[in-house]
Order: sequence, then structure tokens, then C-alpha cells
Amino acid sequence: MRQLKISKNITNRETRSLELHFQEISKIKQLSVEEEDTLVKIASKINRNTIERENAIEELATRNMRFVVSVAKKYQGLGLSLSDLISEGHIGNLKAARRFDHSRGFRFISYSVWWIRQAI
Repeated sequence: MRQLKISKNITNRETRSLELHFQEISKIKQLSVEEEDTLVKIASKINRNTIERENAIEELATRNMRFVVSVAKKYQGLGLSLSDLISEGHIGNLKAARRFDHSRGFRFISYSVWWIRQAI
């Protein structure tokens, strides 16, 4: 009889998909404090629904994807797959980028972690 190989993943597609996602994230340059300040100021000063504001918000969220993965990994083993946790974390990170108020004096990552955790 043929031996079945039992693994944690239902399919290898999820593993491959995560590997590709991690490769893409590793290519993204992390934000410096100066770059973060610039993006946050653009996102908060420009009138809502402008292309420049949306680009700044997207850039802020994209450049913090590594952080989303690090937070999502802490919730592994609680019922959802890592890819689902990361997806939900990205949603929370984007929400944080839209709502962040730089006038309070905090870095974006300090604010974002609460929205990422809430979304997960």
C-alpha cells in the first residue's frame, strides 16, 4: 500500500504562496523616520480623496508589511492559517495608515500595531 504523507498544510499551495509573499516583502525598503514623517504629513494635510494622499497612505502601509508579518506570526496556532492572519493584519495596517494623526507625537508603527492586532 501507498504511504500517505500527512502535513500541517492542506496543500503546498499555501506554503508556496507565503514564500512568494515573503520574497516580495523582503524587496521592499523599510521606512526611515524622515520618510515616515514625510508620508504622514502628506497623508494628513492633503484634502481627502486625492490621488497624492491615497498614494502616501498606500506607501505607508506597504512599507510596513514586514511588521504586519511579525505581528501575525505571534497569533499562529490559534485557529487561522498564517496567510489569513497576514491578510487581516494588512487590512488593519491600511486602516491605521488612513486614521493616523502625527500631531500626537507617536511613530506610525506604535499606532499601527493596535489596528493590526484588532483586525487579526
